[in-house]
Amino acid sequence: MPEPGGTGIPLKARELAEARVDWIEAIGYLGTALTISASAMSTMIPLRIISLCASCAVITYGILIGSMPVVLTEAIQIPFNAYRLWQMMRLVRDVETAADGNLSLEWLRPFGSQRRFGIGEVVFRKGDAAGEMYYVESGAFRIPEVGIEVRKGGIVGELGLLAPGNTRTASLICIEAGNALCVSYSDVKQLYYQNPEFGFYFLKLTSERLFQSVQTAPQPVAARGDAL
Repeated sequence: MPEPGGTGIPLKARELAEARVDWIEAIGYLGTALTISASAMSTMIPLRIISLCASCAVITYGILIGSMPVVLTEAIQIPFNAYRLWQMMRLVRDVETAADGNLSLEWLRPFGSQRRFGIGEVVFRKGDAAGEMYYVESGAFRIPEVGIEVRKGGIVGELGLLAPGNTRTASLICIEAGNALCVSYSDVKQLYYQNPEFGFYFLKLTSERLFQSVQTAPQPVAARGDAL
């Protein structure tokens, strides 16, 4: 029944309408809060997820208030955020693969030139000037200073890029005839910046080589005699 002295609108209907308005405003405030939260985030994956949730809330709000510009703006942003989220998820997966040492480097072929090496051939010696690294495609190579063999799929010669003066930190000798892809350091630098999973793999590889060098380095012999 109409509210006494009111506008003729039933009290219950008006309460329902006010409650509906409150819910619509709550959805709008939720979208605003999520948008602000996304702007304050520094990590990309949570940022994209929250941005997608914010867009969904704002689109719902725009539909309920009948504002198509609001709906259209957020609807345009959803595909971009979803695509960037997919890219980041794929990157995380690739980096995990690189961390396990299972990253395929076949895509390096266009960036290098193939060279053939025979048994006993010295690829480079410790102290030589370094300007490229090698991706082994076949055969086997040995680093005599640390006793490491590098076979198909391995990378060698990368430490010269980080060494002071870009000099070789160890020698490389071919012990089984094969081919290696020679990639210049200038191309390695470009790949490092453009391909994050390769950059992670490169850091992991160089760290492993440095640890191996430390472990195989001769230990200092204590001087004989009485210590004061």
